[in-house]
Amino acid sequence: MSDSTTNRIADRPAILGGKPARANGPPGWPRRDERVDAVLRSLIESGDWGRYHGEHVPALSRQLAEYHSVEQVLLTSSGTAAVELALRGVGVGSDDEVILAGYDFKANFQNVLCLRAIPVLVDVHPQTWQLDPERLAAAVTSRTKAIVASHLHGGAVPIREVRQFAEAHKIALIEDACQNPGAMIHERRAGTWGDVGVLSFGGSKLLTAGRGGAILTSRSDIAERIKRHTQRGNEAYPLSEMQAAVLRPQVEQLDELNERRCVNIVRLCLQLSDMAGLRPLQLPTNELSPAYYKVGFQYRAEEFGGLPRELFVKSLRAEGVAFDTGFRGLHLIHAKRRFRAADDLIEATRADAGMLTLHHPVLLESAEAIDEIALAVRKVRDGAAEILTRVPLG
Repeated sequence: MSDSTTNRIADRPAILGGKPARANGPPGWPRRDERVDAVLRSLIESGDWGRYHGEHVPALSRQLAEYHSVEQVLLTSSGTAAVELALRGVGVGSDDEVILAGYDFKANFQNVLCLRAIPVLVDVHPQTWQLDPERLAAAVTSRTKAIVASHLHGGAVPIREVRQFAEAHKIALIEDACQNPGAMIHERRAGTWGDVGVLSFGGSKLLTAGRGGAILTSRSDIAERIKRHTQRGNEAYPLSEMQAAVLRPQVEQLDELNERRCVNIVRLCLQLSDMAGLRPLQLPTNELSPAYYKVGFQYRAEEFGGLPRELFVKSLRAEGVAFDTGFRGLHLIHAKRRFRAADDLIEATRADAGMLTLHHPVLLESAEAIDEIALAVRKVRDGAAEILTRVPLG
């Protein structure tokens, strides 16, 4: 095979028979870590992996409290459970209203319904697709009990403004930092701006124990309400000793790894800066140091030759790059009788149709790996017309 033929195959999108930009595909998660391996071995030797009570759960609670500069940390069985308990902790009950973004994780909506409260949806900001503080005033009624502010896809809600609004209206603020552990927003940790914050330790998260979550608060009344619900002779929403043990060395490394992810995101976005149809939601600034669990991009098909978002994802996955679509807009997947929309939710509808996310494990790889992602995107853009004619959408 001649060099020119080899080059043509390399330049051709993999979905059309070319060579994938990343032949080994996206890296797995969780990554292998010697410190976690050592913890697992010690759990076998000590038998702590199967104990009800041991040193690791209280030690992780103290570690997270110190890291976030909060007075109390309550560990839970999942991030979803943490949000439910946070809602209970601030006193949300039947017929109360809870404000959240129209584009958000479905479980947050379901948790509000679980307490027989009413989700009130507000639109997201057109540039960041995060909850827009300017939309909050139109959503407030005499029944408004709480705001759930979720930092999503490497972006950040303008949480200082949301906090000021919540305080002025005497509304509880729940800050969902499940996708943003360790992020710094105006020199404060994500999860510490609200009356209560939540973290997730799910299997794909930056801090992972397969399952699990945490509640962060410095309000003793919130913590006591939660404990009254969870303490039933045993812990109703437990994080195990084994899970707590493997999380402790991960928390120690979190800042270092978040910094590495930020460096690689800046590198990637510089290489994609000429692609108007693939715009990152937010990049690091002096005021924001994100934690990139998912890297969100606003996708415009017209800038990629009309290539539908789902076909773009399919093509990038053929290149070995883990792009995916985002969440569904909450107003588009739930019956209208189950929520109240405070506005037209135009941007939440756009986010539903146009969000793309890059999974985070590759962000801890080399600069060369980041360059391969950029190459893959260019290959798909340049081959969009042929992909459209030759590759089925389904």
